[in-house]
Amino acid sequence: MLSFTEENYLKTLISITLKEESRGEAGTNELADKLGLKPSTVNDMLKKLKEKKLIEYEKYGKIKLTDEGYKIGIYILRKHRLWETFLFQKLNFKWDEVHPIAEQLEHIQSDVLIDKLDQFLGYPEFDPHGDVIPNAQGELKYKYNNTLFNIKTGEKCRMVAVKDNSVAFLKYVIEVGLGIDNIIHVVSINPYDEMMEIEVKGKHVFVSKKFAENIYVVCESCMNNKVCKVHCKL
Repeated sequence: MLSFTEENYLKTLISITLKEESRGEAGTNELADKLGLKPSTVNDMLKKLKEKKLIEYEKYGKIKLTDEGYKIGIYILRKHRLWETFLFQKLNFKWDEVHPIAEQLEHIQSDVLIDKLDQFLGYPEFDPHGDVIPNAQGELKYKYNNTLFNIKTGEKCRMVAVKDNSVAFLKYVIEVGLGIDNIIHVVSINPYDEMMEIEVKGKHVFVSKKFAENIYVVCESCMNNKVCKVHCKL
């Protein structure tokens, strides 16, 4: 049986390596930054995970999950996102409050409980942040690739998820007035610093390039399709 810390590492590696730009690999510094730890601390844990044949890793090299490491990591991610959905839908927690509680609940070792939780929630495909929930077979039905930053002036898009799940960013998204499924109209883009003026529900706000890069969207030409195949590659 793995420790909670080992499970957290595997889940975090899953979240990093699922990104298209990662090509299935993660860097030590990237992992350390995501976990809020020093690289030296991360290196010690990586050695343990390698000994357990859960990752492939050489010092200063890239980290890659083994088949077993991926299987465990994706299951923990599934539990985490199901618990976030339960807390949000059934207990009325806000979307910026569910993550730390789900971090505790995800370590419960009961396959039966998770299957019943999934059934109770109606087999949801997305969590409160728009992240895809792996199914019982560990499969991800959708994958987001398009962000608000890629939308051009005059175009519209629909927000489907956030790339950054930190509490600080989620609160900022709320302040901006954005939420899942909101339609965003890009009014203008400053050529100097790429600051965006966007319209959401009749309200005009300015957002930075960094903000735009952390908002996943479905572009205007694909908004009416459940599975976006043209530009957004869901």
